[in-house]
Amino acid sequence: MGVNLDISEKLQSYISNFSLKLNPVQLEIINYNKTLGDIKRMQIDPTQCHFLHLIIKISNIKNVLEIGTFTGLSALSISLALPEDGKLIALDKNEKTNELALKFFKKAKQDHKIKTIVKPALETLEELNKNEFDMIFIDADKMNYKQYYEKSLELIKKGGLIIIDNVLWHGEVADEKNNDKFTINIREFNKFVNEDSRVEQIIMPLGDGMTICRVL
Repeated sequence: MGVNLDISEKLQSYISNFSLKLNPVQLEIINYNKTLGDIKRMQIDPTQCHFLHLIIKISNIKNVLEIGTFTGLSALSISLALPEDGKLIALDKNEKTNELALKFFKKAKQDHKIKTIVKPALETLEELNKNEFDMIFIDADKMNYKQYYEKSLELIKKGGLIIIDNVLWHGEVADEKNNDKFTINIREFNKFVNEDSRVEQIIMPLGDGMTICRVL
């Protein structure tokens, strides 16, 4: 059995140099988010951008729902991989970050594929059609993850993908001494998904951890 690598900044740079190149607007979003301080952690990692791109291409995905958009990096990564007749509905409750995201989408010439809805996601999820989406990406408030997941199972097509971000929670989920409410919530959510017979799932150590579920 091989030993897992400790990915240093130098090694991460090497990986990036030999991976898919990000779109200039994706890079612009990343650089903008660096100015936001700790809140920048809300964006996905560049390796996750690459992963989303490839999984959409490989799986011939056309209709996607995103729960939690922030300044638009993940949404743009998804949209760039979709075919011209693909569709992404992006949900977020923050009007300010939504305005920024819309500007980035237009600059990248992806605004025709992306529809944003600005209000609490749990409200919008009640209004969407069942069995509509090929993929759902969850990256919103962590305390509602189970509710987002359950609603996603109603909205996703059979054989579709549900991808959930931040499931390793900065590595804290493995620290049994850490009992803050967010860590406990993610830990319990991971256990729930792992035991759910409606999906087959794996956790991948990309960014802050991603769970990929295939709906049975």
